[in-house]
Amino acid sequence: MRRSSWQWQSNRSAGVVSVVGSMLYCLLLTLPGQAQDFVWTPGLQRAYVDLTKGKLQPARQALAAEPNKANGIYLYVANYVDMLALLASDDDRLLAQLAPNESTRLDQLDNLDESSPYQRLLLAEVRLHWAFVKLKFGKDLAASWAVIKAYRLLVANQQRFPNFLPTYKSLGTLRIMIGSVPDSYAWVARLLGLRGNVQQGLADLQRAQQDTLFRTEARLADLLIRAYVLRFSDANEGVLRQFVDEAPDNLLVRFFAATTEMKNARSEQALAWLSTRPSGPAYVSLPIIDNLLGDIFLQKGQYTVALGHYGQFLASYRGQNFVKDTHYKRFLCYWLSGDVARARPEISLVLAQGRTTVEADKAAQKAAETYRKVFPGAGQRVLMQARMASDGGYLEQAVTGLKPYTETAFATTPERAEYQYRLGRIYQKMNNLSVAVTAFERAVFLSEADQLSFGALASLQLGYLYQQLRQPTKARQAFEKALSYKHHEYKNSIDNKARAGLGSM
Repeated sequence: MRRSSWQWQSNRSAGVVSVVGSMLYCLLLTLPGQAQDFVWTPGLQRAYVDLTKGKLQPARQALAAEPNKANGIYLYVANYVDMLALLASDDDRLLAQLAPNESTRLDQLDNLDESSPYQRLLLAEVRLHWAFVKLKFGKDLAASWAVIKAYRLLVANQQRFPNFLPTYKSLGTLRIMIGSVPDSYAWVARLLGLRGNVQQGLADLQRAQQDTLFRTEARLADLLIRAYVLRFSDANEGVLRQFVDEAPDNLLVRFFAATTEMKNARSEQALAWLSTRPSGPAYVSLPIIDNLLGDIFLQKGQYTVALGHYGQFLASYRGQNFVKDTHYKRFLCYWLSGDVARARPEISLVLAQGRTTVEADKAAQKAAETYRKVFPGAGQRVLMQARMASDGGYLEQAVTGLKPYTETAFATTPERAEYQYRLGRIYQKMNNLSVAVTAFERAVFLSEADQLSFGALASLQLGYLYQQLRQPTKARQAFEKALSYKHHEYKNSIDNKARAGLGSM
């Protein structure tokens, strides 16, 4: 059996894991079926701890000192190093250099002790590592087949070793993703023998957190699933902040926490965490952090600062993802600040550079194609400034920007639909639910004829609001309405969330 993956919308996300101290090493040596095929040596524990913190170089040094490179745990940790390096850099040349390691390590793991619960687990985990990499580099089909194989390995491991808790970490994550597949694709999952639902997956992740070794990874997977697939609650926010406080020297936890906060319109907290992140030569380089910082200052309306961070990202980054998105955001900085002469060339750069693997780049490409034909007017500038401020959680700034306008001030139906959607999101975040519902319903009505994306976005948020208002029938109708929109740039993520919303009812 070989390789693994799943189409997960978060492209900025990779797993992190925890390890325990030297006492665990002694315990592992006493487990049945361990023999010498799967041994957590002190050196591998140190490497693992370093990797969970984003300390790539010390982990490589610890691996180099390991005498038994046929140890299954060594193969797993070494593969983790490759995954982290590739996801952080997005470097095609590095991918070409490291790609042969996938089949080599899978062959080696395949030949190890099948009586150990670690054998199938690590085969699945290595497949999933490469699945994340393949998704990042646009190899979706290979990644999808790989995750199917990983899923089957994990199910087999659960059946053979039902009390082996580490199995439930990745199995729970995959079950949630399978349970969130849109209806139009659900038959494919059933045909391939993939079974899962959101509640079962969440229960699996909770169970996996009882395992000391893999607790941190299961904990982070649970939080990321809630942020990117489900709905992030105030209780989840408290858990996230505690998580960060417990790991002040952990770059990866801080990075993922910041992306989660930005996803949930708490960019000021994200800025605080990114500004105090650990750094130094021991840590893996994450150019994407400058991209995130650029986004935050764009939301704040500090365009010169944002441009500096976007420029630093483009100068240090070797990959192709988020390049179109970054040039589009640079366009926004110039355009929103009134510098049209410098804004226009960025449209050409969006169209000429990068690739359209991730949704942010797809949206940037579509916007650039539109703006090349028809340059955005004053109404769109007002809406964009409100959108940026609202996305970051700068709600008073957003309200102030929209206050002088009504729907009739905007010339086109798409602008009017967006105006209502922006109002809905702002008042939803301000917990003024009745005003938010009215605005979202109006956005859906305006979007209906042309199947505008604002209708799908508004329907999804209406589903969440009706859940909050304890109106399950209306919530179900809203989620189903979100799924009914067939062609828009956010379809994958909205469909996943709508399906997850339906599955949680």
